[in-house]
Amino acid sequence: MDMSALFCAAPPIRAVQLASLEALFDALTDLVFFVKDREGRYITVNNALVRRCGLRSKDQLIGRTALEVYPPLLAQTYLAQDRHVIDSGTALKKHLELHLYPSRARGWCLTHKTPLRDENGTIVGLAGTSQDLGLADELHPVYRKIADIAAHIRANYHANVSMEELASNAGLSLSRVERLFQRVFHYSPRQLLLQSRLGAAMSLIESGSKHSIAQIAYACGYTDHSAFSRQFKAHTGMSPVQYRAHCRGE
Repeated sequence: MDMSALFCAAPPIRAVQLASLEALFDALTDLVFFVKDREGRYITVNNALVRRCGLRSKDQLIGRTALEVYPPLLAQTYLAQDRHVIDSGTALKKHLELHLYPSRARGWCLTHKTPLRDENGTIVGLAGTSQDLGLADELHPVYRKIADIAAHIRANYHANVSMEELASNAGLSLSRVERLFQRVFHYSPRQLLLQSRLGAAMSLIESGSKHSIAQIAYACGYTDHSAFSRQFKAHTGMSPVQYRAHCRGE
């Protein structure tokens, strides 16, 4: 679903479309849904988010920010995510993180956030979902290690990332890390590294970067230009040169 279609120039958010989406997501009990404006204020939420926050009605969330709803440490993390998505225009995908159950105990979830644009391409907010994995933090402390490994891969995709070293530093075997990644993310650590590198390359090309394709490949962790081109085409259906031409409207 292209959430950007919800937006127009004035007003930026079409209330009738958001109401329809809200009703749709209200039927899902284990999936949180929300839309926020550029300042991080909730515009639309579903009942699952209301329950997760331990509140009684949506009115207690609408117009408020994460700082007014969650404990400070969690809230600061959520706000930093929002700012990155809005400022960079880059979606957050399958982010493993802690959330609060209605009992206020900490649990694990997979979060997605995507920027929302108006008809002129201006980012006016974001939409997100958070899937409850049903795993309490105290019962699955190893998930903290998996989340740290995933965060390291996403942050250091441009470098030489050793999966064996990451697993060893976490006190886990590589085979266990791979099993846990498949269970949570439905892909391997190496696939996450590939997605991170190609996603960064696509963002650079889309931004109109003046760098050559070879320079973009190197900046995203590739030392073999031909390998980058093969993987890029397998991922997008176009070569990097074709993708650049597509983004320029050529």
